[in-house]
Amino acid sequence: MAVNATAAPPAPVAVAKRIPGALGRVAVSAAGGLLLFFAFPPTGWWFCAPIGVALLTVALYGARPRRAAWIGYGGALAFLIPALSWLRPIGNDVWFVVAAVEGLFWLAQSIAVALVTRLRRWPVWVACLWVVQEWLRGRIPFGGFPWVRLAFSQGESPYTQFAALAGAPFVTFMVALTGTLLSALVIRLATRRRWDGAIAGTLAAAIAVPVMGLLVPRPVDEGRTVRIGVVQGNVPGRGMNFLGDEPAVVLRNHADATHRLAQEVRAGRLPRPDLVVWPENSTDIDPYRNEFARRLIDEAAKDVGVPILVGAVVNIGTEHRATRGLVWDPVTGPGAYYDKRKLVPFGEYTPLQDLMLAISSRARLVGRQSIAGDTPGALPMGPVTVGTVECYEVAFDGVVRDTVNAGGSPLVVQTNNATYALTVLPPQQLAMSQLRAVEHNRAVVTAATTGISAYVHPDGRVLWRTGELVSAVNVVQVPVRTATTLATRVGALPEWVLILMGAGATASAGYRARRKN
Repeated sequence: MAVNATAAPPAPVAVAKRIPGALGRVAVSAAGGLLLFFAFPPTGWWFCAPIGVALLTVALYGARPRRAAWIGYGGALAFLIPALSWLRPIGNDVWFVVAAVEGLFWLAQSIAVALVTRLRRWPVWVACLWVVQEWLRGRIPFGGFPWVRLAFSQGESPYTQFAALAGAPFVTFMVALTGTLLSALVIRLATRRRWDGAIAGTLAAAIAVPVMGLLVPRPVDEGRTVRIGVVQGNVPGRGMNFLGDEPAVVLRNHADATHRLAQEVRAGRLPRPDLVVWPENSTDIDPYRNEFARRLIDEAAKDVGVPILVGAVVNIGTEHRATRGLVWDPVTGPGAYYDKRKLVPFGEYTPLQDLMLAISSRARLVGRQSIAGDTPGALPMGPVTVGTVECYEVAFDGVVRDTVNAGGSPLVVQTNNATYALTVLPPQQLAMSQLRAVEHNRAVVTAATTGISAYVHPDGRVLWRTGELVSAVNVVQVPVRTATTLATRVGALPEWVLILMGAGATASAGYRARRKN
């Protein structure tokens, strides 16, 4: 694809004269941020993502780096505050602090954008900087927070199939590239009096990017399927008190729902499953140590007659715990398991523990500190090896890729979104599962305590889903795929190429700026 931005970019001074002052730029940036928010579920207007990127880029073009920092930060807050509103049940202070901290990555990106837009081919370099920003956010602080990446707004869009070529970072790049090409088009139209070849070529390139996504070949079906029972037991409470005041009620809800599933199978209203999946935290009582919990799970497994993947919180020693996906066989009981590797900071463990305990009493709600697992979640269950991913982990490229490479098919996402029910988080997380399905050519089954439980086909379509705050059971027949995509095989290599391109362009632009001064 030829990107018609090879000519010297329009003079920033000339463009700056056509954009209102600092407040006008901030307003354009904020509009871009709001459009990005609408690209994400639950609204899901995917086409708003490239338009939002275009507005953010136009707002930064021609700005001095210091001014660009605050212009970009304004756009970041306009996006992140509504996109992370699911944090409100924890506290409005947490919501705003997380948005403010995550916005700092956008601030740094905006400084770099202001520099690289002085280079030839700048739409490509700006798109690379989106990948750099998301890579950094996914690693620091405290192991990273890769939520609301551009790619995750494209659960079912013309850009989705790019995930099969080079992963989620490549989807981000292509969405951003469309946006930067649109911004280049706007800037050229603002600085030239007539239509010319450069303008026509830029428009053609902006259209070509999503069209190419529709042309990505899709893997063929392999003819093998497995039937998976999905149990969503619901919880009694809301927000931070989702467990309610009655001991073991969440475990009983899931055991009772499993008995109901078994009755539906015996009555012929549902097909017999090959295995059953419970959500993350479907028992917060350690079934290794508590006889009551062990008996409830064992009775449910015997009634349904197939292995259950139980989401359990189990104790490790006297001070620690693990978030575990545990295979419970109806004959032999507890067996193989997977311990969550990417833990939620301040939810499953407390970073800077002494300081945080002194600052806020809410830090004590974490209780026992979780210990991360160290092996991918490929668990033999019935006729397949299930790829187990726990909740928060679906946002991390490496965790999901490792699970597929370990032999997991289909993928199962055990999740507990009870604290965040009826917020924007459950649909945001489902969109991540859609992208992962395409990225790795794997069916994805999500089991959630309160919703959204779902079945995602390997092509990214959601073929079944539950509502929220309801008890639900179903048996879904899903394809078992073994063929790997190019994205699975090449791993993080494309991301690193894009990162190095963005970093190299920034270094070059910074060097030129210093020489001029």
